[in-house]
Amino acid sequence: MNLAFFLALLQTLLVYAKPLPQVSEFENGSEFFAPISGFVPSTSSVVPSVQVITVPTSSGTVQILPEPSTQLPATQGIIVTQLDPAGIHTGNPLLRTSIPSPTATLGGGQPTAVPGPKPLGPLADNIFQPVSTDPPPGNIPQRADHPVLRLNVLPSQQEPIGTNKFWQNFLLGSQTSGTWTHPYSIAWSKGKGATGSWGMSISHIEDNQKVFGEGNPVRYFVNPIGVQSIVISALELGGDTILSSERLTAFSAHISLHARAGDRPLIQLPIVQGMGFVTAGCNAITPILQSGVLFRSIKKASQNPKPGVMKFTIELEDNKKWFLYAWSPSGNNLDFTVINNGLIQATSTFDGVLQFAKDPGNGEALYDTASGAWAVTVDLSGTADGAVGSYTFTFNKEGYTDNPPTLLMYALPHHIASFSQGTRANVKDPQLDTTTKGRATAVVADSWTLSESLPTSMGFGPWDPDQGEKKGLSDDAKRIVHTIAEKEISQDMNAQSNLNSMYYSGKALAKFAQIVYVLNDMLDDKGLAQSGLSKLKQAFAVFIENRQQFPLFYESAWHGLVSSSTYATADAGTDFGNTYYNDHHFHYGYFVYAAAIIGHVDPSWIDPNKAYINALVRDYANPSPLDTFFPQHRNFDWYHGHSFAHGLYETADGRDEESSSEDIMSLLALKLWGSVIGDRNLEARGNLQLAIASRALQNYFLYDSTNANQPSNFIGNKVSGILFENKIDHVTYFGTNIEYVQGIHMIPLISASGLARTKRFVTEEWNAFFSNGRAEGTGGGWRGILMANLALINPKASWDWFVNGAFDAAGLDGGASQTWYAAMAGALAGV
Repeated sequence: MNLAFFLALLQTLLVYAKPLPQVSEFENGSEFFAPISGFVPSTSSVVPSVQVITVPTSSGTVQILPEPSTQLPATQGIIVTQLDPAGIHTGNPLLRTSIPSPTATLGGGQPTAVPGPKPLGPLADNIFQPVSTDPPPGNIPQRADHPVLRLNVLPSQQEPIGTNKFWQNFLLGSQTSGTWTHPYSIAWSKGKGATGSWGMSISHIEDNQKVFGEGNPVRYFVNPIGVQSIVISALELGGDTILSSERLTAFSAHISLHARAGDRPLIQLPIVQGMGFVTAGCNAITPILQSGVLFRSIKKASQNPKPGVMKFTIELEDNKKWFLYAWSPSGNNLDFTVINNGLIQATSTFDGVLQFAKDPGNGEALYDTASGAWAVTVDLSGTADGAVGSYTFTFNKEGYTDNPPTLLMYALPHHIASFSQGTRANVKDPQLDTTTKGRATAVVADSWTLSESLPTSMGFGPWDPDQGEKKGLSDDAKRIVHTIAEKEISQDMNAQSNLNSMYYSGKALAKFAQIVYVLNDMLDDKGLAQSGLSKLKQAFAVFIENRQQFPLFYESAWHGLVSSSTYATADAGTDFGNTYYNDHHFHYGYFVYAAAIIGHVDPSWIDPNKAYINALVRDYANPSPLDTFFPQHRNFDWYHGHSFAHGLYETADGRDEESSSEDIMSLLALKLWGSVIGDRNLEARGNLQLAIASRALQNYFLYDSTNANQPSNFIGNKVSGILFENKIDHVTYFGTNIEYVQGIHMIPLISASGLARTKRFVTEEWNAFFSNGRAEGTGGGWRGILMANLALINPKASWDWFVNGAFDAAGLDGGASQTWYAAMAGALAGV
């Protein structure tokens, strides 16, 4: 053995045995540092360093990590392919086919004189004005408890806390399920996973890592969870670590890790949707980096990308490159030493900010320019001018304050499509895959403005996206529909609506409200409409007076209106999990929609009942922080462009939405209620949300053959089924029949249906699954849904089916009427 070889071998062995020279230090700049709010810098202290072999290069110093011995890169993660039915009713939806016929036909009374429409209120420069700031109605009891605890929410959180937000998992259950900010996901490791770390795991999943189900098209695709690409932790964290949350808004959160309960936060992460970096504030800690994928090398740049900002390049064993930027408020230098291929440790304590970003292959220069700045929350504002609306995300940022702005965020495809010209100029080339929303694109700007065409011509009646509202019927068609309506308006409304479920009750009230509308506005039978309206008001009064089977509570733990069903039964899944804040936009949207029709036909009903309806609106769609009784935007996610239904349940794949069409219904309800009460800001927000949601649904939920955002082997399903933040599964929670999966994205058929469900899409879906008699052969109430949906592309065929003398009411579900379906199809067909 020659001497040189022996010395080299000895040096390699010493990597594991005793200190070697640490990575080189470089000069820090002296730029002003604006720390994350709440950080208190302290004096740095040196800890013993573990030295490693270093290799100087022209651009810096590379630490060569030891080869893995028994540990292999953990790149596969965990695949969750089973649906978690927690809080979800597992029986079929109530598609009732045994509604008793009325024993007598309701007679038409004399038309009652009603006042004119409510005067219009002012349209504000910013349409995000509160609906009300009053307490909920006094007949709704208040209580301070809720079955779900808010885990480690700091007392500094004074504002109402959301229940269906992207950060929800940090507050629920084990607190370890993922949070998806797009393009990144983060999760508290909590001593688990490949690293066994107590820090925060950062991951980004690429399209080639997706796992697909069987079939053609495939039934599902899912992204692995639990991949710990990089974990930011601290030497001071261990088995007593706790995670806390504060400053929770509709768009952001601050998540902290503490060594133990009651201690100061050691690591704080401001979490904002679309954030370009995962930013971690370090409060006098010894940072450690861990990886389940395993480190291959770490290199410190010889030249800072900007004064005071240090840069490291990290390569992992999956051949992916990450950038780490460090900025200290007190001018601390930061160096790391490699302990092993899964652990890199700082050589001293550090006060400041670490920012992590995955290299998309062409983003290094952009990341260098944008480093040192991060978003902490978002202000949302909007305007409406005739048929044009816009909304603006203004990112409140910290860190570098140079001009022009250098805040890097990522936009989803539907954002890019509606960016204003000024915002579009700030779109950059780098892109990263998201889990379920296509590719995210980098944008460097302190604010985004997006514009939409508003569906201002849409009202209560049948509506065509090309021709506007169409509610006229010929005299012959009116006679046919009137015969049907006479029977259906005479049914027992109270028996069908006073149920043990807010969801089913709301659907029944909305059904009868539609019949009243048809009689009043399309058939011009004001007398029979008033007779039906009188019965409808009586049925609705049960809820306004809070006398239903499970009355509502206003609970102040999470700040919202919830069914008392879980309190009474101790069953978290009753009424689809309403008490746990599942589906509130569905449940209460039907009530608001029905109330809008009542107020349209009889404006005198509005004022005595306005507080109750407004409370339902505020529960799922409060737009303003000035309303301190409800969180802002409980269900609608303005970043994603659609709502999330899943409430206070920890979910491995994040929040989800099952019925895009009921999402649209809940937004139409806002628009229509705003119009009848004269709240122009509410009406404008409803219009804007309808436009945004329709765009988002066509990108992510409803797939025509041109869809480029979802996998090509999945879009043949035509609809998503259940869309989670981390996977899409072409099923429902209650079954896999094709009429269930497609139909849940159709109900209810309303004026807004044709906005999201384009004619091209409906035609392709019909031809794929329901043409050539397949729809007519479907069982139960789904048959009526499919045939009513046909009216969007072939209204004459739909009309013929619903007015056929052999029509069987068994083809209707409990939330639909032959009257409305026939009137809608007939008006669209021009019969």
